Amino acid sequence: MSVYKKFLGQTMIYGISTIFSRLFNFILTPVYTGVFAPGVYGVFTKMFSYVSIINPILAFGMETTFFRYLNKHEDRKQEVYNNSFLVIAFISTLFLITALIFSDYLARYTLDGNIAELADQKSYIHYFAWILFVDAISVIPFAKLRADGKPFKYSLIKFLNIGTFVGLNLVFIYVIPFLIKHDIMSGWFTSWYKVRWVGYVFVANLIASIVTLLMLIPQFLEIQFKFSKSLFNNMLGYSWPVLVANLSFIINENLDKILLGKYLPESIANHDVGIYGAVCKLAIFISIFNTAFRLGAEPFFFSHAKNANAKQTYANILYYFVLALSILFVGLTANIEIIKYFINSRYWVGLNAVPFLLFGYVCLGIYMNLSVWYRLSDQTRYGLYISLVGAVFTIIMNIILIPKFSYMGSAWVSMFAYLIIMVISYVLGQKHYPIPYKLKAMSVYILVSIVMVYLSFWVFKRNIYIGNGILVLFLLGIFYFEKNNVMKMLKKG
Repeated sequence: MSVYKKFLGQTMIYGISTIFSRLFNFILTPVYTGVFAPGVYGVFTKMFSYVSIINPILAFGMETTFFRYLNKHEDRKQEVYNNSFLVIAFISTLFLITALIFSDYLARYTLDGNIAELADQKSYIHYFAWILFVDAISVIPFAKLRADGKPFKYSLIKFLNIGTFVGLNLVFIYVIPFLIKHDIMSGWFTSWYKVRWVGYVFVANLIASIVTLLMLIPQFLEIQFKFSKSLFNNMLGYSWPVLVANLSFIINENLDKILLGKYLPESIANHDVGIYGAVCKLAIFISIFNTAFRLGAEPFFFSHAKNANAKQTYANILYYFVLALSILFVGLTANIEIIKYFINSRYWVGLNAVPFLLFGYVCLGIYMNLSVWYRLSDQTRYGLYISLVGAVFTIIMNIILIPKFSYMGSAWVSMFAYLIIMVISYVLGQKHYPIPYKLKAMSVYILVSIVMVYLSFWVFKRNIYIGNGILVLFLLGIFYFEKNNVMKMLKKG
């Protein structure tokens, strides 16, 4: 089978499951923005931002390390699996105990001084402590499914997770109020049910995480509680730069929501965080594409590294990945007048941030592809350096711009942070692990897509007909220049 067809096949399986899972999750966005006011949605956004920052700390870079060491030490796969899991389990258990003990302090800190809601916030902290623990200990069993070439089982579990989450959200938000309204077991429900309480979202998340853990029991049973100290020392040298790099990216992705709450006046902070959190959801489609690519590409890149034509394969994959990202960038912007209906109209004031967020995800996707050079050459410290540059830029510039421009400043910072790390990674990669990327051609497609987005969104004022006309022209141009190359690549493999 063609190398490219194999890569596309695996990526499509992960992609379909990721797309459908994230889309099922995405349908909750109009539910949330319709039910919760921007101020309440701001609380929701900030809590998930904190969670997103803690997640990579608990994972400790072990997912990527697991894939690398499986291929590096094929005779010690069980030891790699044991070590990877036990490290995360130890860190996660410490976190859980600490979070539960200090939940009162954490609740006060995350409330930004709003003591009136302290009891609810403390409940949220408890829920999220358990969510983070359960999700963390599931990381390596999930990774093992990918390493063992079981994308269908991986996808099934993902579907069950999101199905449980979405279903419970609908029960808490719509079904129970309906039963109370029509006096069906209303006595029991009214004894504990809180109308429009955002905490039910977190309860649903916890239950969905537990369902996932139960589905991974076969993978948990394969773990042997034997720890190889010598192997761990080697794995640690690879994993901690990955940890810092992952943490820095999450900071760029989520810290802006937290800083908005800290650096805006209290009277508008939660409102603007809610607006920004909602419009960020509209950029989710490129994020989904990036995630689907990473799930398929990560094990493929490591397993393919020893092939003679590996570098050329990586170059070709990035080239067509850039084409796909450019099409998504133009297409989503052209149809923003349709996409905006996924959030309530009171959030539309933030739509101007969407093109900047979309292009930021374009740069992030390219960076994810470029990062293969330091992962395969065991130079993960460079990933640390690059991501630290992005994180420092994000923090400093958000602090400067938020007081003046609110969430628009955060959108600009996010875009430029991803652009900067993308450029740095390319330059360093060509020096330490040169890959023959088609830089000029990729740059042309990206620049043309930027021009088309500018015309569609700002010059023609988001006119859906003109925007899609621009999209069609872009697609015709790509088809004209690339049709022969695509056919040759698939035939050659």
